[in-house]
Amino acid sequence: MIRNIRLEDAKAIRDISEVSLGYKTTETVTKLQIEKLLQNTEHFIRVYEDDATHTVAGFIHAEAYQLLYNEPGFNILGLAVLPEYQHRGIGKQLLQAVEAEAAARNYRFIRLNSGEHRKEAHAFYEHCGYTCTKLQKRFIKEW
Repeated sequence: MIRNIRLEDAKAIRDISEVSLGYKTTETVTKLQIEKLLQNTEHFIRVYEDDATHTVAGFIHAEAYQLLYNEPGFNILGLAVLPEYQHRGIGKQLLQAVEAEAAARNYRFIRLNSGEHRKEAHAFYEHCGYTCTKLQKRFIKEW
């Protein structure tokens, strides 16, 4: 089932992020972020929980995308499903949850970025009706 994220999902989200996306962090950081983001209506986060085992096996995180030069939409910041749960329609259900919320908010689009090496993810998004509109480089400055 698709449901709202909860604080007790922190370990599962941390594990999914590492296994499925390669992002390492701590459960503490993940829990703090969940707590903070739950207070912000600009963020939309859902998880997939296996009805039989109650395992949190996937999540999607989108944020309102507001620009000076365009109508509002959603930017998907993360979508991940545990490998053993992939190819069961879970990712599609999570995308559909964001799409339904976007429609409810009268948003006009959903955008996302996907790493160049994630070919299987690209095929998944195209299968779900998303179109690659450009290739770009990402720049970051950390401190």
